[in-house]
Amino acid sequence: MHDVAAAAGVSQATVSLVLNSASGSRFSEETRKKVQDAVTRLGYRTNAHAKTLREGVAGMIGFIGDTVATTPFAGAIIEGAQQRAWEDGLLLLTVNTGGDKELEAASLETMLSYKVAGVVYAGMYHRRLDVPEVLAGVRSVVLNSQDRAGRIASVAPDEAKGGYSATRRLLDAGHSRIALINIESLESELPAAVGRYDGYRTALEEAGLELDPDLVRFGSGGEEDGYKYTMELMTSGNVPTAIFCANDRGAWGAYQAVSDLRLSIPEDVSIVGFDNQATLAPFLRPGLTTFELPFVAMGRRAVELILQDAEPDGRVELMECPLIERNSVTHPKEMP
Repeated sequence: MHDVAAAAGVSQATVSLVLNSASGSRFSEETRKKVQDAVTRLGYRTNAHAKTLREGVAGMIGFIGDTVATTPFAGAIIEGAQQRAWEDGLLLLTVNTGGDKELEAASLETMLSYKVAGVVYAGMYHRRLDVPEVLAGVRSVVLNSQDRAGRIASVAPDEAKGGYSATRRLLDAGHSRIALINIESLESELPAAVGRYDGYRTALEEAGLELDPDLVRFGSGGEEDGYKYTMELMTSGNVPTAIFCANDRGAWGAYQAVSDLRLSIPEDVSIVGFDNQATLAPFLRPGLTTFELPFVAMGRRAVELILQDAEPDGRVELMECPLIERNSVTHPKEMP
């Protein structure tokens, strides 16, 4: 740091303030540039270990998830968290546990021994989960899930609003016989299944329509259920003019069933999905109108709460799922 100060023609204290982005420091942009140019020219690096000893916290945020390495959309969650951490000069230390509780415990102990600034505890699908006790005394946030004990702040998708908006999109197109193919039973208490169903029901009620149980199916979220239940619905005596598939894989199965029945999307039946799965939704023909899970925004928000030193108050922040409009929705056939 002494060498950087000499090369930049400033004091060592000024170098320290510039490199640590100290708030309230008064120096010109020209001074900042001189210091940064000297740092680049001399190849100076701060001593991270010494900084941790001095400040009591490392320049890292821990990110631990159960299936980070194998879930298609995990990259978006990490991207958002990493972006927000980097804006404050922090790195993201990411660990994939594969659901192994022993590895999870060991990873958390290692993160805490490094004195990370906080820990993001991520679920790769929205559920209520048991947060390790060791996080009770650490700045931490549950991401894409909720703390079952209600102690630690959580950031998750607004499933009910998403289900409402998806159904509303079909109602606004003129549909009144709208089917739902859900991703789980209500008894499962899976927030995505319960929330999207509640949103569907609320939208129908607001439109003055009675929920018809014959138009509702509860699957397991796979393509095969989308196919099976679309076949049932489209060959029944109460054929829907639109189907809300509570995930994109179910919608993919629905597309296949409609094709096998020699029908057309959206002319014979409109379809709305959920997830905006990047490897699927844009490539269906026609492109699938769906709702995007806000992974990048949620990742950013989780890190933001840690940086704000949020108290472990058990708050649950629900984030809106935006509509991704493509070509799978139109008005029902009977309309002129």
